[in-house]
Amino acid sequence: MPIVAARHYHQGKLVRELGPSDIIPEDCADDDFFWLGLYEPTKEELSGIAKRFGLHPLAVEDALKAKQLPKVEVYGDQLFVIAATGNLDGDTIQGGETAIFLGRHFAVTVRHGSARAHTEVRARLETLPHKLAHGPDYVLYAILDFIVDGYFPVIDAIEDRLLLVEESVMDTPLDASEIRHLYSQRHEIIRFQRIVGLMKDVANRLVTTDDLPWIDDAVRPYFRDIWDHVQRAEFRLQGLREVAASVVDTNSLLEQQRQGVITRQLAAWAAILAVPTAIAGIYGMNFQHMPELGWTFGYPLVIVGMAAICGTLYWRFRSIGWL
Repeated sequence: MPIVAARHYHQGKLVRELGPSDIIPEDCADDDFFWLGLYEPTKEELSGIAKRFGLHPLAVEDALKAKQLPKVEVYGDQLFVIAATGNLDGDTIQGGETAIFLGRHFAVTVRHGSARAHTEVRARLETLPHKLAHGPDYVLYAILDFIVDGYFPVIDAIEDRLLLVEESVMDTPLDASEIRHLYSQRHEIIRFQRIVGLMKDVANRLVTTDDLPWIDDAVRPYFRDIWDHVQRAEFRLQGLREVAASVVDTNSLLEQQRQGVITRQLAAWAAILAVPTAIAGIYGMNFQHMPELGWTFGYPLVIVGMAAICGTLYWRFRSIGWL
């Protein structure tokens, strides 16, 4: 069985861990609920759990698919939530999802693709029985909060990389492979931002919708905190998109500036070399009757004149920053 954990709570306190054979006791007090965690179950395995909890078949079908978008659905007296997870694998943001079934006396989670188990959340909540006593809706909050907090290490890592590139581009122009990598990172950011935006809609619905089953008014403010965290994540991702775009634009402008400097230098040297070339070209036409050809001081005067003109042009181009 893909059961990671199955536990029975009474008034927020752990009663016992459940095995596959006694996963749902028939007798259940008002202050009792069950928290069941599954990781990538098969259709047959999840169907068995669905029968014990009475899960809606459409929700079960969505929970089995690993590429669902974040959403909130109501099936009779049950609440079904899909949350998107994300972790950084090299330069790629690996997405996953967690489906959460919420009923009066149970919370069932089905994870796909996420490497972060809920063990940490479960252990922390069991040290706070007064919080866990709220029931399955507080478990839903804790899981969503855990998922959303996992966005920020991904954002921090991407931000650090982009800032390093942004600093280096001022000294060294990006080559073709680096530009392609930067565009790939920007694509990952855009894709992740789209997912985070949908998670913001999920949090907003949990905050503003009054008729969601098993969401108590006492717990609803906690979902507002999740909405705030998702909004901050979305805002930072938008900033990263702008940084990635600005790095490309800055690199392009600096490259144009470098090319402009080289062009001015070539133009300046071409203008300097044009003077002796023109004079030498004139006296190299080999006509028999040309003035100054028989003059004793003609050659040294032409050399001095070319040097003076070239020197003047060099000084002038250097003074205006072309050389």
